[in-house]
Amino acid sequence: MMSTTPTTSTRPYLIRALYEWCTDNGLTPYVAVRVDDTVQVPREFVKDGEIVLNVSFDATQALKLGNDFIEFTARFGGVARSIIVPMGRVVAIYARENGQGMAFPQPESPDAAIPGRPVASVATSAASDAAATGSLLSVVPDAAKKTELPTDPERPPPGPRPALKRIK
Repeated sequence: MMSTTPTTSTRPYLIRALYEWCTDNGLTPYVAVRVDDTVQVPREFVKDGEIVLNVSFDATQALKLGNDFIEFTARFGGVARSIIVPMGRVVAIYARENGQGMAFPQPESPDAAIPGRPVASVATSAASDAAATGSLLSVVPDAAKKTELPTDPERPPPGPRPALKRIK
C-alpha cells in the first residue's frame, strides 16, 4: 500500500541545482523574491513588493541554501545586512547574463508568518508572469520597469531592469 506521507517541496532542491549550474558556468545567480513580513531584506530596496537578489559567491557572505530558508549577509549601499528568505517566497532563480532559470508558483499566503524566525515588515508582489511551476525564463529588457541595485562595486551602473518572460 502506498503511504500518504507528505513529501518535502522540490523548490529548495531546484534552487540549489540552478545555483550550482550558474556558478559552474561562470554566470551570476539571481533570485526574485515576493516580499512579505516573513522575508528579512532591506525595505528600502523593495520595489512593487519584490526584490531581486544577487546570490553569487562574490556578492554574499555565509550563504546557506537550506530546505526552509536562504540566508546570507550582503552589502546594500556599502552596509552589511542580514538576509533571510523563506524558500516559499522565492518566485524565480535565473542567470543574470542570459536569463535562463526557473520560475515557481506565486506564494499562496502572503501574510503567513513563520514562527521562531526574525521578520521584516515589507510589501508583497513579484515576477507574476512566471508563476507556472518549472517554467523556463528568458530576460527581456523593460525600460519602463524599475532598476535593480548592484551589490558588487565592480559591476557597472544599473540600466533598465530585465523582466521575466515565460518561454517554451
